[in-house]
Amino acid sequence: MNPDWQDFLTRRGATITAGIVQDFGDSATELKATEQGTISCVLSQFGTLRVSGDDALSFLQNLLSNDIREVSTSRAQLSSFNNAKGRILATMLIWHDGGDYLLQLPRALCEPIRKKLGMYVLRAKVKITDAGDETISLGLSGVNAQEILHTQFGELPTLPLGAKGTTPGNVIRIGETRFQVNTTMTHAAALWTALGQRAQPVGSACWDWLNIRSGIPVILPQTQEQFVAQMVNLEILGGVNFNKGCYPGQEIVARMQYLGKLKRRMYLAHIDGSNTPQPGDELFCADMEGQASGMIVNATRAPNGGYDVLATVQISSRETQTIHWLSLQGEPLKFIPLPYPLREV
Repeated sequence: MNPDWQDFLTRRGATITAGIVQDFGDSATELKATEQGTISCVLSQFGTLRVSGDDALSFLQNLLSNDIREVSTSRAQLSSFNNAKGRILATMLIWHDGGDYLLQLPRALCEPIRKKLGMYVLRAKVKITDAGDETISLGLSGVNAQEILHTQFGELPTLPLGAKGTTPGNVIRIGETRFQVNTTMTHAAALWTALGQRAQPVGSACWDWLNIRSGIPVILPQTQEQFVAQMVNLEILGGVNFNKGCYPGQEIVARMQYLGKLKRRMYLAHIDGSNTPQPGDELFCADMEGQASGMIVNATRAPNGGYDVLATVQISSRETQTIHWLSLQGEPLKFIPLPYPLREV
């Protein structure tokens, strides 16, 4: 985290650990406000890579699961970077910044993915740099979010992942009442102060909870190379383009879509108890004879206790069995409808 930005937030009550804003004094109250009110959040759990150069578009087009040509000043994009077997190394939000592309992914994955992407540069006119200190991302969510941002930025994007660039920053509509603002240190303090006048500041886990409830997976170090795109519903979320041509793992992803039979899907669920589920934790059910029937993708504390999770689960088991966390004796998953329909592959 930018040291000046960290100092600014600390002076305004933020508790920051390893560069990530944990809370602003009361995490439980902040989570309730996320569910019921309007909140502002520093998205410090994420970092940003900048891909620049004359060949930036073609370079990313040959490596990512989505059609990078569709990213523009008015359109952001979800995408993934996969290994040769189609297993996801990282999911990311991509937006345009001048002639460059900014890739947002979990902070812990930024340097490993920067190095991995760098292996493909060869003679391409491309530069991949860590833009984490120069790019500051803020989240705003709640019934008053659009009205608050309209005051700062004027007319806002109307479609999901629509984008608008202005002098203070770039605004991306994440959902009906959820927005992300990407700015710089020059404007961040003033924007944060203005947002905080009408929205409650909250820790990063609150944004993670909103992602979970929206059914948006975030691949973390614990879950790298565990899933193909369809297992985490990425094709439903618009993170895969099946007409763009080759990229690492493309044949596997396409074969799963058109010729295979998908055995696992990602679902939204709740786990009771005080013990914390972790990404990568295995799930079990009686019909799998000791083999794992699924895996936790993301998890965070829920406003009313327990934990909300995104989990990939064997489709047949989800329909007929009780799914348990960690063992057959573990807490059962209570499934919650996702905010989008699941389609057969």
